[in-house]
Amino acid sequence: MHHLLFYLSSLFLFVSPIFSSPAELQLLMQIKASLDPLNRFLTSWEPNTDPCAGSFEGVACNEQGRVANISLQGKGLSGQIPPAVGGLKSLTGLYLHFNALIGEIPKEIAELTELSDLYLNVNNLSGEIPFQIGNMSNLQVLQLCYNKLTGSLPTQLGSLKKLNVLALQYNQLTGAIPASLGDLGLLTRLDLSFNGLFGSIPVKLANAPMLQVLDIRNNSLSGDVPPALKRLNSGFQYDNNPKLCGVEFPNLETCDHLNPDRPEPSKPSGALQKDIPESANLPSNCSQIHCSNSSKSPQYGVIFSVIGVFIVLTVTGLFTFTWYRRQKQKIGSAFDTSDGRLSTDQVKEVCRKNASPLISLEYSNGWDPLAVGQSKSGLSQEFLESFMFNLEEVERATQCFSEVNLLGKSNFSATYKGILRDGSIVAVKCITKMSCKSDEADFLKGLKNLTSLKHENLVRLRGFCCSKGRGECFLIYDFVPNGNLLQYLDINEGNGRFLEWSARISIIKGIAKGIGYLHGHKGNKSALFHQNISAEKVLIDRRYNPLLLDSGLHKLLADDIVFSMLKASAAMGYLAPEYTTTGRFTEKSDVYAFGMIVLQLLSGKRIVTTMTRQAVESFRVEDFIDANLERKFSESEAAKLGRLALLCTHESPNQRPTMESVLEELHEIIVSP
Repeated sequence: MHHLLFYLSSLFLFVSPIFSSPAELQLLMQIKASLDPLNRFLTSWEPNTDPCAGSFEGVACNEQGRVANISLQGKGLSGQIPPAVGGLKSLTGLYLHFNALIGEIPKEIAELTELSDLYLNVNNLSGEIPFQIGNMSNLQVLQLCYNKLTGSLPTQLGSLKKLNVLALQYNQLTGAIPASLGDLGLLTRLDLSFNGLFGSIPVKLANAPMLQVLDIRNNSLSGDVPPALKRLNSGFQYDNNPKLCGVEFPNLETCDHLNPDRPEPSKPSGALQKDIPESANLPSNCSQIHCSNSSKSPQYGVIFSVIGVFIVLTVTGLFTFTWYRRQKQKIGSAFDTSDGRLSTDQVKEVCRKNASPLISLEYSNGWDPLAVGQSKSGLSQEFLESFMFNLEEVERATQCFSEVNLLGKSNFSATYKGILRDGSIVAVKCITKMSCKSDEADFLKGLKNLTSLKHENLVRLRGFCCSKGRGECFLIYDFVPNGNLLQYLDINEGNGRFLEWSARISIIKGIAKGIGYLHGHKGNKSALFHQNISAEKVLIDRRYNPLLLDSGLHKLLADDIVFSMLKASAAMGYLAPEYTTTGRFTEKSDVYAFGMIVLQLLSGKRIVTTMTRQAVESFRVEDFIDANLERKFSESEAAKLGRLALLCTHESPNQRPTMESVLEELHEIIVSP
């Protein structure tokens, strides 16, 4: 009887729906009222419904019925972030980027101690960064870039021991770089560019063990660059800091060549005040700026002196501001807040016409990397004519990006099915300008790289189009009709398509050929690593020929977007283990992902378990092979492919074979009896 009661109670728990708490529902309604005061975009958030039932757009709950994720990027929100957000104690991800939010970041946000990802970038947020954020012990990614934040960097940020990425570029921050940031043992990327920071680069920060990228361009930093930053190579960017000096850093003079009498950067003096941007908070108390007390001038003399200094500072500030704006426009990645911002109504109209999840609400009016006849593009007329589509063609093909033609969305793009005038079917990938590399030269180089990739196992890029008005780039690929490899796995769960053994062998060989070509074999002169290989990135054509999707795409994308893709890849098991310690990709990283796909094809499962790997290691074919094959396969080939997959997924990259060796091994496996 006890066993029966236990069984029934367990069954009840299993089938019972998860309900969120009434308190969290009230908090969500407060958040809605603040983020979307006119109730234009969060209409699905209703007071009498359960947020955990899937009806609240952008809200996801955990198994305990607590709100764990809020994803409202690119929704056109124009309100403020309310203090109520701090009440969602189980929140692990908060994504409010690419909106038009105003006001300050509430200090109550620091009460989200479980939060790992905080994305508030590309808004109109102002005020100072709350120092309380330093208490968010689980924070891994902090994105506050492209806002109007002021004040100095809180030293408390150095307490975020799990932080990987800190992006603060394109704000109005002033003051010194806190040495405490050097305490962030897991920090891989720090972007402080295009602010008003002054002082020296802390030696402690330069020695941060995992740091791969440090971008401090366009600030007013000065002093000797710590030699330890040489290890970052191109990952260290420091242009437009005229008073920086250092040995063996390109475009930097040695400190001996500069004025030895210049003031110490860490101690602002009257001589240094002219380098402080106009957005800086200048202290009013004389002792705070180390004024000299030796002068005993009359009161009127002091007043006239103050007026004179004020005039000089004002003129210098205006000059600095003008130069700063021109530098931002020159690079083509800045935002003109005076005339580049869309109104709320325009945003709604753009969102209605364009289903891109990260619609850019603000972009540079000057962004037009493919402008015909302009030398800045760096691309020949012949090249542009061969690959360039106009916006009218793209809109016509996709029926103005109709939802009916939407094939899928990711966190940085949307893909639509389209039909060109010649009747050919294509897939159009829409990427917002904000997701692309900020430097136009790098973007164009990446674009040219993509067009050079031609192989039977890569999805063919037909052309591209960059729209200045929409702030988007469109990549036009051949349409591949049979979906991706993920749809052919776990078919016993009713969500896949069966693959015969010969088809699996063909797919494995084709994927290997495609990766081998990318790595520089068989005539590819621009060798590169894919970096994001997965079953989802392998498309299947009518003849069951595999084609790798998104090859070379990372060459176009901003670092933040690439990083988010890597996190997704790691969650699915495709990311090689050494990346977590080195932060770098090699050809062996792609080999690891290939090995995982081979194990998936052998087992027919999306998730490769430890038991599967153990069965492969013990050559127990019947325990790791897909039961749906019903023994219609070659045991010898299965065993050898399993051994090859284990070798490709070896923990040490040095023990993994190259793709050239993999292709040779596959030839032996499949040709030999």
